[in-house]
Amino acid sequence: MSNTNANAGQPARLQLLRVLGPAHIWALGVGIVLVGEYMGWNFSVGKGGMIAGLVACWVAGLLYTCVAMIDSEVTSTVAAAGGQYAQAKHIVGPLMAFNVGLFLVMAYTMLEAGNAITIGFLLDTVAGLQGHSGLNQQPFIVLAIMFLAWLNYRGVLATLTFNLVITAIAFLAIITLFLVVQMGGSAVPLDFSAVTTDPMPYGWVGIIAALHFGLWFYLGIEGTCQAAEEVRSPARSLPYGTMAGIMTLLIAATMTWYVCSGLIPWEYLGQAGTPLFDAARVTGNSSLMVLLFVGTMFSTLASANGCINDASRAWFSMGRDRYLPIWFGAVHPVYRTPYRSIVFLVPIALIFALGAPLDQVVTFSILSGLLGYTFMTFNMVMFRNKWPLGSIKRGYVHPFHPLPTIVLLLLCGTAYFAVFLGYGTQLIAMTGFYIVASLWFHFRRYRYVRRGDQFTMPWPRPEGY
Repeated sequence: MSNTNANAGQPARLQLLRVLGPAHIWALGVGIVLVGEYMGWNFSVGKGGMIAGLVACWVAGLLYTCVAMIDSEVTSTVAAAGGQYAQAKHIVGPLMAFNVGLFLVMAYTMLEAGNAITIGFLLDTVAGLQGHSGLNQQPFIVLAIMFLAWLNYRGVLATLTFNLVITAIAFLAIITLFLVVQMGGSAVPLDFSAVTTDPMPYGWVGIIAALHFGLWFYLGIEGTCQAAEEVRSPARSLPYGTMAGIMTLLIAATMTWYVCSGLIPWEYLGQAGTPLFDAARVTGNSSLMVLLFVGTMFSTLASANGCINDASRAWFSMGRDRYLPIWFGAVHPVYRTPYRSIVFLVPIALIFALGAPLDQVVTFSILSGLLGYTFMTFNMVMFRNKWPLGSIKRGYVHPFHPLPTIVLLLLCGTAYFAVFLGYGTQLIAMTGFYIVASLWFHFRRYRYVRRGDQFTMPWPRPEGY
């Protein structure tokens, strides 16, 4: 009774606004990821050739389909900001929750930095085509990040409505390129002779190594659950938006590989900075060039925009729960956004965008994402064991359990090996970074966590506890 009276005297804590629907969730998930079709995935072709790029596209698609299925079930039940962090907090415990939250923040912040780098590179390329070589990319990188941070600061509905529009345009640009090339609108015909003459230039090792960058086709689709507290009907909107998003990306990824591999020699494709824009240039169609320039710009802006949204929600949730200083858990009194978390993460994104090469930034993001996906497998098993079907209401139940969990764990293990083949030093360094962060949390920060406030879902006591 005393606790009730004490709480009654406290001012009501500001909450995030529930204003989003399934289309906004689709725009958040696809908007973050669609840039992977416009840049980054093609490094997989450089690792193992055209066939390796296609295998990486489909194997990574299977991995992320498992991620989407698992995420949709748990998030339709754990409707809290922070996504996988909130899941870990309720199902596993504080140390796992802290690590998962950190994985999310770093994955999205590095992806945001990679998007900004691509914007600068694309503008430099276009300026060179117009005879103005040597464009200073840094002001455009800073401007892009600052503008999108301001947009996120002002409100989530405007942010994700903006994402919905520009993501749809970027997706339609890929479809248009595919259709025009298929109908003979390209000055250069599709050529897949390399598939038969030199299908696997580096053998099976090249195919495994290609999986590293094949993940870039879909990296970030799990970000849909970060908006769980801002969705009008989480149990309905989150599964619908997420599953529609992964289907959209599977189609876009396959069309992207087909067009780019048919128009661009694999030796060049494997190191291109903007493969879809380069494919449009090869067609000789100026209208397609303009369209794919716009598509590349819009996809990078949509991705960076969604990344700011997701990273700030994870950081905000950790601050609200005292895993980080509670100062980060503030909500803006007017815009109802986690404004302090948004502002705090801007300099981190700028440091990496201005000072690190694209492939290193991409790898940092991929590894952070992989660590989060590995957690999902253990989380899903514990979730089903603690709360079997029928014990709590679920908005979505993924089929064939535990097969998706087993497949996801095996593919994550393969992806770790693929990353180690090309970026072993970075893999070890990042593992060390997360170990040090875990030790800091355990010895210095855990004392501030209020264990009694962690479990916020109205669930029965788990079976066996």
